[in-house]
Amino acid sequence: QVQLVESGGGLVQAGGSLRLSCAASGRTISDYAMGWFRQRPGSEREFVAIIDWSGRSTRYAGSVKERFTISRDNTENTGYLRMTGLKPEDTAVYFCAAALAYGYMGPSQYTYWGQGTQVTVSS
Repeated sequence: QVQLVESGGGLVQAGGSLRLSCAASGRTISDYAMGWFRQRPGSEREFVAIIDWSGRSTRYAGSVKERFTISRDNTENTGYLRMTGLKPEDTAVYFCAAALAYGYMGPSQYTYWGQGTQVTVSS
């Protein structure tokens, strides 16, 4: 079992930055790819980014590419999502998740999920 806990969300003005953290416990997270999703009210959970087990390969949704950076520190059992150039449409609950596979995958391919952290971007 892996437990994931997100932190770092909050309220920020458009153009600002935030760094989300995803702390893992229970098992070493280096066995899993780590992904970030977001969900707006009334919408489905949307893929944001994923990073492979080693941290050397990443993929992003087109809407966040060049603005968001996913990373991980396996020694700290923690994943990160650095968000810059934030826009009001980035407002959502952000979730981290762990998967045994790697690639552009839907939520059902992820085994473990955090509880989410709210990001609100004001215009």
